[in-house]
Amino acid sequence: MKSKTIGFVGLGLIGGSIAKAILKTYPNTRILATASRESTIETAFEERLIDNNGLLKIHQFGQCDIIFLCSPVKVNCDYLRKLKDVVKPDCIITDVGSVKGDITAVARELEMTNQFIGGHPMTGSEMTGLDYSSASLLENAYYILTADSEMNKETYSQFSDYIRSLGAIPIQLTPEEHDEATATVSHLPHVVAAALVNLVNDNDDDRKICKTIAAGGFKDITRIASGSPTMWQHIFLSNKDAVLKLISDFKDELSQFENAISSSDSDEIINLWTKAKDYRDSITIPDSAHSRFFELYCDIDDKPGTLVGVLQLLANAEISVKNIDIIHNREFEPGVLRIEFYTQDALDKARTVLTHNNYYTRQRTN
Repeated sequence: MKSKTIGFVGLGLIGGSIAKAILKTYPNTRILATASRESTIETAFEERLIDNNGLLKIHQFGQCDIIFLCSPVKVNCDYLRKLKDVVKPDCIITDVGSVKGDITAVARELEMTNQFIGGHPMTGSEMTGLDYSSASLLENAYYILTADSEMNKETYSQFSDYIRSLGAIPIQLTPEEHDEATATVSHLPHVVAAALVNLVNDNDDDRKICKTIAAGGFKDITRIASGSPTMWQHIFLSNKDAVLKLISDFKDELSQFENAISSSDSDEIINLWTKAKDYRDSITIPDSAHSRFFELYCDIDDKPGTLVGVLQLLANAEISVKNIDIIHNREFEPGVLRIEFYTQDALDKARTVLTHNNYYTRQRTN
């Protein structure tokens, strides 16, 4: 897909990262953007990320070949309505939201399902805003794409190839499959994390003993509760039915533990915990629930020799590496490459070495 003009509604962490990835891969692309704050547009223009120095009027999106909607779900729906009579017939409109039901319904209502492709890059962090965006954020990250049956297969295939060319790994789902899956593995966990933090807060005393002794396990399991309240308000209300069903299911799961503990059923406690442990251990993502882990996250380009180059830098500095992972699902994960060390000193030294060699690194706070 040889797109020359790309539009963005919203230019925060995800929108900014996609824009940077596009310019990195297709440096001659013309990028136009608008945002909730004019200062964001001014900063992006000063960084030569976009071509306009001011908020765009809606009619100016008419020149775009692809438009990425990168705002909260409700805002994206409003913009899709505004864009209907503005865009070219062959313009592809996509979003990056974590709920597809509402915006797909709007696309169907507007009879725009032949040019709307839902998108959800499974990458990001609790940090928000253009300042935290990176051209490497999409590297080897799963990128879910959804489309109605009316979508032209060739158009969909071309857009999927375009997303793949930016370094991501496209996965095709129906809008309904997407919302059920993300409600299960993302939306409900955020409800649980926020509820758990509120529970601890409500039960803490005046001396804040719970906050003081909160260990790595508690901080890790509740880390995602630090996300944007406004964003999660939009998500919960947009995926309301699926989230409510899973909250009910989760209550049933809690009841099983409650009944086993109240009846001192040792065997059932073992069974419930073993079931959870076996499934959790089968998920190939880095486990940072234990404070003994010394983890560094690093953004790297998906190019031959890049990974070897990182390891060679560490070897030259005589730094021992315990383990490495390439993270494909990086939603609320801090980087594409996870490097685990044996000691904090080794981690600190590695971060200094990699930063000195222009690698963007982050250490997860436990």
